[in-house]
Amino acid sequence: MNKQPSMPAHEAPKSGAELMVGYRIDLTDPSGTSTVTLEIADKHLNRNGTLHGGIHAMMLDAAGGFAASRNMGDSDELVPVQTLSLTTSFVGAAVKGTVVARGRYTGGGHKIAYATAEMTDADGRVLSTANGVFKRVPK
Repeated sequence: MNKQPSMPAHEAPKSGAELMVGYRIDLTDPSGTSTVTLEIADKHLNRNGTLHGGIHAMMLDAAGGFAASRNMGDSDELVPVQTLSLTTSFVGAAVKGTVVARGRYTGGGHKIAYATAEMTDADGRVLSTANGVFKRVPK
Protein backbone atom coordinates (compact mmCIF):
# COMPACT_ATOMS: atom_id res chain seq x y z
CA MET A 1 0.00 0.00 0.00
CA ASN A 2 2.80 2.50 0.72
CA LYS A 3 5.52 3.83 -1.54
CA GLN A 4 5.82 1.98 -4.81
CA PRO A 5 9.21 1.64 -6.55
CA SER A 6 7.76 3.34 -9.62
CA MET A 7 4.47 5.18 -9.35
CA PRO A 8 2.18 6.02 -12.28
CA ALA A 9 1.28 9.59 -13.10
CA HIS A 10 -1.82 10.91 -11.37
CA GLU A 11 -4.11 13.73 -12.42
CA ALA A 12 -4.82 16.29 -9.72
CA PRO A 13 -8.47 17.28 -9.37
CA LYS A 14 -8.90 21.04 -9.86
CA SER A 15 -9.70 23.14 -6.81
CA GLY A 16 -11.08 26.63 -6.44
CA ALA A 17 -7.88 27.70 -4.65
CA GLU A 18 -5.73 26.44 -7.51
CA LEU A 19 -7.85 28.27 -10.08
CA MET A 20 -7.99 31.49 -8.06
CA VAL A 21 -4.26 31.69 -7.30
CA GLY A 22 -3.08 30.19 -10.57
CA TYR A 23 -0.61 27.55 -9.44
CA ARG A 24 -0.11 24.29 -11.37
CA ILE A 25 0.10 20.80 -9.88
CA ASP A 26 2.29 18.06 -11.39
CA LEU A 27 1.85 14.49 -10.15
CA THR A 28 3.89 12.70 -12.82
CA ASP A 29 7.12 11.97 -10.92
CA PRO A 30 7.48 8.17 -10.68
CA SER A 31 8.99 8.49 -7.18
CA GLY A 32 5.61 9.64 -5.83
CA THR A 33 6.56 13.24 -5.08
CA SER A 34 4.42 16.20 -6.10
CA THR A 35 5.29 19.58 -7.59
CA VAL A 36 3.31 22.82 -7.33
CA THR A 37 4.50 25.70 -9.54
CA LEU A 38 3.53 29.39 -9.61
CA GLU A 39 4.63 32.24 -11.83
CA ILE A 40 4.57 35.21 -9.44
CA ALA A 41 2.29 38.10 -10.47
CA ASP A 42 1.51 41.37 -8.71
CA LYS A 43 -1.67 39.83 -7.24
CA HIS A 44 0.51 37.34 -5.29
CA LEU A 45 2.57 39.99 -3.48
CA ASN A 46 2.11 41.32 0.03
CA ARG A 47 2.39 44.98 1.05
CA ASN A 48 6.20 44.65 1.09
CA GLY A 49 6.29 43.52 -2.54
CA THR A 50 7.23 39.89 -1.82
CA LEU A 51 5.31 36.64 -2.27
CA HIS A 52 2.62 36.51 0.42
CA GLY A 53 3.24 34.02 3.24
CA GLY A 54 -0.27 32.64 2.84
CA ILE A 55 0.57 31.61 -0.71
CA HIS A 56 3.77 29.94 0.53
CA ALA A 57 1.67 27.96 3.03
CA MET A 58 -1.03 27.12 0.48
CA MET A 59 1.48 25.75 -2.03
CA LEU A 60 3.44 23.82 0.62
CA ASP A 61 0.18 22.33 1.91
CA ALA A 62 -0.86 21.29 -1.61
CA ALA A 63 2.58 19.78 -2.36
CA GLY A 64 2.71 17.84 0.91
CA GLY A 65 -0.93 16.80 0.73
CA PHE A 66 -0.64 15.46 -2.81
CA ALA A 67 2.56 13.58 -1.95
CA ALA A 68 0.73 11.97 0.98
CA SER A 69 -2.33 11.28 -1.19
CA ARG A 70 -0.26 9.58 -3.90
CA ASN A 71 1.44 7.28 -1.40
CA MET A 72 -1.47 6.26 0.85
CA GLY A 73 -3.31 4.04 -1.60
CA ASP A 74 -2.67 1.57 -4.33
CA SER A 75 -0.31 2.86 -6.99
CA ASP A 76 -3.13 3.99 -9.28
CA GLU A 77 -5.24 5.56 -6.54
CA LEU A 78 -5.17 9.20 -5.43
CA VAL A 79 -6.50 9.08 -1.85
CA PRO A 80 -8.43 12.15 -0.62
CA VAL A 81 -6.79 13.67 2.47
CA GLN A 82 -7.26 16.61 4.81
CA THR A 83 -4.51 18.52 6.58
CA LEU A 84 -4.34 17.91 10.33
CA SER A 85 -1.20 19.96 10.94
CA LEU A 86 1.17 22.06 8.85
CA THR A 87 4.27 23.55 10.45
CA THR A 88 5.80 26.15 8.15
CA SER A 89 9.13 27.98 8.23
CA PHE A 90 9.73 31.04 6.06
CA VAL A 91 13.42 31.46 5.24
CA GLY A 92 13.56 33.65 2.13
CA ALA A 93 11.55 36.09 0.04
CA ALA A 94 10.62 36.04 -3.64
CA VAL A 95 9.51 39.06 -5.65
CA LYS A 96 9.25 37.75 -9.21
CA GLY A 97 9.79 34.71 -11.37
CA THR A 98 8.76 31.13 -10.80
CA VAL A 99 8.53 29.36 -7.45
CA VAL A 100 8.22 25.61 -7.02
CA ALA A 101 7.00 23.67 -3.99
CA ARG A 102 7.98 19.99 -3.92
CA GLY A 103 6.25 17.55 -1.59
CA ARG A 104 7.65 14.23 -0.39
CA TYR A 105 5.91 11.46 1.56
CA THR A 106 7.92 10.53 4.66
CA GLY A 107 5.78 7.82 6.27
CA GLY A 108 2.55 6.82 7.88
CA GLY A 109 -0.10 4.16 7.81
CA HIS A 110 -3.59 3.55 6.47
CA LYS A 111 -5.27 6.61 8.05
CA ILE A 112 -2.44 9.10 8.75
CA ALA A 113 0.45 10.19 6.50
CA TYR A 114 3.44 12.46 7.03
CA ALA A 115 5.02 14.61 4.35
CA THR A 116 7.54 17.41 3.94
CA ALA A 117 7.54 20.21 1.39
CA GLU A 118 10.08 22.78 0.28
CA MET A 119 9.59 25.89 -1.84
CA THR A 120 12.45 27.17 -3.98
CA ASP A 121 12.92 29.97 -6.48
CA ALA A 122 14.20 29.57 -10.05
CA ASP A 123 17.81 29.61 -8.77
CA GLY A 124 17.12 26.77 -6.33
CA ARG A 125 17.23 29.03 -3.26
CA VAL A 126 15.02 27.71 -0.44
CA LEU A 127 12.21 30.13 0.42
CA SER A 128 10.09 28.09 2.83
CA THR A 129 9.67 24.59 4.23
CA ALA A 130 6.87 22.64 5.87
CA ASN A 131 6.13 19.42 7.72
CA GLY A 132 2.59 18.16 7.44
CA VAL A 133 0.30 15.54 8.91
CA PHE A 134 -2.53 14.39 6.63
CA LYS A 135 -5.57 12.22 7.36
CA ARG A 136 -7.40 9.97 4.92
CA VAL A 137 -10.90 11.31 4.20
CA PRO A 138 -13.63 8.65 3.88
CA LYS A 139 -15.13 8.53 0.39
